[in-house]
Amino acid sequence: MKFIKFFVSLLLAAGLTYIFNRPLGALPALGKLFSPFEGFWQNGGSTSSPDELKLEGIKEEVSVTFDDNRVPHVFAQNEDDLYFTQGYLVAQDRLWQMEFYTLAASGRLSEVVGERAIELDRYNRRMGMAETAKKIAASYKQDDIAFKILTAYSAGVNAYINQLSYKKLPVEYKIIGYRPEEWSPYKTILMLMNMRNVLNGGSEDFRMSNALAKYGADVVKDLFPDYPVIESPIIPVGTKWDFTPVPVPSVPAEIAANPAAKEGALAYNIAAPAPEIGSNNWAVGGGKSATGLPILANDPHLQLTLPSIWYQMQLSTPTMNVYGACLPGTPGVTIGFNKDVAWGVTNVGSDVMDFYQIKFKDKTQKEYWYNGAWKPTTMLIEEFKIKGKSKPLQDTVYYTHHGPVLYNHASENNFAKNVPIGHAMKWVGHELDNTDLLGFYYLNHAKNYDDYRKALTYYKAPAQNFVFADNNNDIAITPNGKLPLKWKEQGKFILDGSNPAHDWQGWIPADQNPTVKNPPRGFVSSANQFSTDPTYPYYLGWRFAPAERGLRINERLEAMQQATHDSLRSVQNDNFNLEARRLLPEVIKILAADPRNKGNAAYETLVKWNMKNDPYEVGPTIFERWVKELRYWVWEDEFASQSTTQPMTYPTKDRTWDMIKNQPTAKWFDNVNTTDKVETVQDIVQNSFKATVDSLTAKLGPLNADTWAWTKVKSTDINHLGRLEGFGRQDIPNGGGPGIVNATSETHGPSWRMVVELDKNWPKAYGLYPGGQSGNPGSPYYDNMVDKWAKGELNELLFMKTKDEKSSRIVSTTKVIGKK
Repeated sequence: MKFIKFFVSLLLAAGLTYIFNRPLGALPALGKLFSPFEGFWQNGGSTSSPDELKLEGIKEEVSVTFDDNRVPHVFAQNEDDLYFTQGYLVAQDRLWQMEFYTLAASGRLSEVVGERAIELDRYNRRMGMAETAKKIAASYKQDDIAFKILTAYSAGVNAYINQLSYKKLPVEYKIIGYRPEEWSPYKTILMLMNMRNVLNGGSEDFRMSNALAKYGADVVKDLFPDYPVIESPIIPVGTKWDFTPVPVPSVPAEIAANPAAKEGALAYNIAAPAPEIGSNNWAVGGGKSATGLPILANDPHLQLTLPSIWYQMQLSTPTMNVYGACLPGTPGVTIGFNKDVAWGVTNVGSDVMDFYQIKFKDKTQKEYWYNGAWKPTTMLIEEFKIKGKSKPLQDTVYYTHHGPVLYNHASENNFAKNVPIGHAMKWVGHELDNTDLLGFYYLNHAKNYDDYRKALTYYKAPAQNFVFADNNNDIAITPNGKLPLKWKEQGKFILDGSNPAHDWQGWIPADQNPTVKNPPRGFVSSANQFSTDPTYPYYLGWRFAPAERGLRINERLEAMQQATHDSLRSVQNDNFNLEARRLLPEVIKILAADPRNKGNAAYETLVKWNMKNDPYEVGPTIFERWVKELRYWVWEDEFASQSTTQPMTYPTKDRTWDMIKNQPTAKWFDNVNTTDKVETVQDIVQNSFKATVDSLTAKLGPLNADTWAWTKVKSTDINHLGRLEGFGRQDIPNGGGPGIVNATSETHGPSWRMVVELDKNWPKAYGLYPGGQSGNPGSPYYDNMVDKWAKGELNELLFMKTKDEKSSRIVSTTKVIGKK
């Protein structure tokens, strides 16, 4: 009996060992994951660096100095070694993040997380990012500089991957149960494609077409104007256009005759551009600065994640010395400075994604009607490997000359619900003449304004507002990128895929992109608002970010004298609510006439509020909720945004607030769903305010300065990129909001704050991001900058002149040499 029990126990132990050391469907091998010798226990917080590192592929000795924030300062004797070392170091800290982004962009997440990601993968694959990235990567082989950079960077990443044992894998690989793949130039392009999608991957075409079909051209022209009532454009009003415009396509005759003509209302919907995706940048000239030379600032607003989207580095060779924020997975510095120049970017937000209604010959979708004849589609079979499944899934994507048809058939399983069936997408993200990496390469090397202008000729998409400053006392800003040449309002509504006149007719000449150098006002700035005033001869789009951030920045800079880096840092952290200044005087007058508000604590709070979205103010909690409620009460009855049959977009806040002030008798204040009365602006304002207070009270309890504090209600979270519980930071105390210069919302905000004081000898720069250098949750450098970021503070950046420079902030130095 004893022997039987022994053998049963032995077999059980062997069986459990076998089971726990092999994947179980989508689960990883749990035995390895929990092993104290090689599992997640080994992903501790070690920050030590070797004195010497031998890597196969290094040609000449490279010196890497790590400072007290774990920022590497790389000094190489040639560019091959520089980008090789950059690839190695970034992979050492951010490998899982890099691979996650590329798997998402290429539609391959289901390979590592299983079936739950398949619909996201199908959608991303149908967006064409992977297919476009393959073609762009192949085209880079024709450019010696770009190919050399990409090849060296990839070799560095792979040098790190190749020496990774399971024990040293980032913890996410162990939890999910897979190993990193070889890196390649293709994957770097996928990183850039992901940014194209984040910044330029939304559209209002369908909602606008629905509004046009229901209400007609006159109403749409009135409620959805092509230029806002209040604006402060990026290129100052009065700037002369120093070029002869090329001919702009004429509006097609059938559109001019009847803009609302169509086969019927469109019951479709696609993600609109995210209001949180934006940024600020500006530069003040020497006449406004205490130093007599320009100061530049930039804070790009993106989703806040751990690891952070950016990675700090200094990169130096005999011909270049640059510092700044890099995008993990891509070589060079994206936002930064060198001895002579500084630059930053914000998203332009022009209309570069249009949808075309396609008439197919039959259900096979093999031919479509175009220009009076049947034209063949191109069919692409996509194959998806799914973790835990033995057979791959196949999906067929049809391409027209416009672009891919995102969905062939309606399905409840579609990732993007109600995306138009049988519609083709035209998107600048599919353009193949991509030399963006060279744009940043030449900015990294730039010494003056002419170098800046040369660098911009290489940059294509997504279009960015490139702000610039140099120590020759030049400042400039250029909304720059590959911008389609359109007739006015082309793409504001669904386009006819059978009519050649509806095609994009070419591109705005790159040297005619709007730009300004050393304007009389002494500064340049952008906050994603309109690029120009209506005198610019080309159509860029009808809707950009609301004007408030840009207006507030320009107010602050206009008044500023003797500016310092701290002056510009204070602007980055400005919490003043310009929208409240515009709207509150009008609606407070209406509330004051309502006897229900006498003694109302919420009403009294708004009356006394200083109009700043500071962390522990209650005013912004009420106002920001009320703004949403007020627009809902005005527009939802006529422009049902959540309709499943005919969704529409609301008129802008700019148009709404102007109507409240200047058109108080407008018919739109009446709720068409009620029959017992005709609502007035007074009814809408008073009832929406009551609904706001009631909803806040139901959620937070009676008004209390603690529980109603803006920071607690807004509750900014920085979650792990893969949404792994326990690896993020929640309820970070800060102020701001989406429409505030300090544009910090629940999940988005300034992803990198930088201020650079130019100098004839050596610049001083300051910056940080809400995270840390390391992607390892066990590292002290994983989130060490979050608290300073929340307070609006900046670190002085250590910008070394040479590898031998001494500083108390230097923690360690590693000598990188070739492996023989």
